[in-house]
Amino acid sequence: MNATIIFVLLLVLMLTGMPISISLGLTVLTFLFGFTEVPLESVALKLFTGIEKFEIMAIPFFILAGNFLTHGGVARRMINFASSMVGHWYGGLGLAGVLGCALFAAVSGSSPATVVAIGSILLPAMTKAGFPKSFGAGVITTSGALGILIPPSIVMVMYSVATNTSVGALFMAGVVPGIALAGVLGGVTWYRAKKFNYPRLRKASWSERLKAFRASAWGLLLIVIVMGGIYSGMFTPTEAAAMSAVYAFFVAVFVYKDMRLKDVPKVLLNSANMSAMLLYIITNAVLFSFIMTNENIPQALADWMLGNGLGMITFLLAVNVILLLAGNFMEPSSIVLIFAPILFPVAIKLGIDPVHFGIIMVVNMEVGMCHPPVGLNLYVASGITKMGITELTVAVWPWLLSMLAFLGVVTYWPGLSTWFPRMLGMM
Repeated sequence: MNATIIFVLLLVLMLTGMPISISLGLTVLTFLFGFTEVPLESVALKLFTGIEKFEIMAIPFFILAGNFLTHGGVARRMINFASSMVGHWYGGLGLAGVLGCALFAAVSGSSPATVVAIGSILLPAMTKAGFPKSFGAGVITTSGALGILIPPSIVMVMYSVATNTSVGALFMAGVVPGIALAGVLGGVTWYRAKKFNYPRLRKASWSERLKAFRASAWGLLLIVIVMGGIYSGMFTPTEAAAMSAVYAFFVAVFVYKDMRLKDVPKVLLNSANMSAMLLYIITNAVLFSFIMTNENIPQALADWMLGNGLGMITFLLAVNVILLLAGNFMEPSSIVLIFAPILFPVAIKLGIDPVHFGIIMVVNMEVGMCHPPVGLNLYVASGITKMGITELTVAVWPWLLSMLAFLGVVTYWPGLSTWFPRMLGMM
């Protein structure tokens, strides 16, 4: 009965158009004062203990690093390097977009940042080269979603906060699926470009490739610093986030000199605004999770599923359906923070690896970011391309179908996610 009250309250508030974070907060407060006997002192204690986790500090640092890189010319140099490597294949600039998004994802941790950074440079170039605008929009909108699967990933940090799973293991678990999904999206891009005979670039010489690599090396080195530092144990994911923010500032201002010192306060303010919004969502989600646990809702759900003979396969299918439906109404951070505390205990009881389950959730978030009505990447791409949401939805469908097929593979092949962190001894 209490579970029904909680979800009806949340749904009603969300349907009024209220932001997710405020809907969560009001749901918790209404339930606390009207339907439960939980002492407010314990709620206050949980609020403070829930948000003082060390991992949360990684979020503002990764956001800051992504903003420095977006404004600091790193994206343009990565695109030039990607174009020199794959531009002579069918759909050259489109493939460069997929590779550019994968490289930028490995330094930014944010999907919208990847779409903005790569899309704002590449889409005008693709249109000028003779590609249909819909083709370029489809490539960038879906490839930008790699920003939350290829580590470092802000959404993975959110999952870690919600479930106490190792951030380092999650980051390493995202490497192989991230590269595989980039390959799938690249394959769709190549196939459609060959089918419709889209333009190709001149094959770059090895000296041109080396020149492009040298120009982008400072940005690419950040991948080595973050991933190498975490793997070697030199620093934790949170310390890696702080390092990446400082390094990104240094590269943008003093090496590439595409950003002036007077632009830095604006970037800091934008990053603070975004961080405050996410931390506010986390605060309300911590309280929501506390209420759910206090009412034994996850445990009751697990017992019901096991009592009715529903096993791992059925549960994972249900998880995908729930998360894909949630993707119609919410953005990734909210989905992870609301659903992870509910679904995670059931997954553990069914013997599903927590790291594998985290990757399943992240891939679901990627798909959700690319379809209407509230797909965040669609709105970001719409701003860049000046295309309507309906037009963009039609443009992304070939890549979106391939992402759904990939989701099925990730869901039922745990080894794809867990092999790499196990090999590194992180699981």
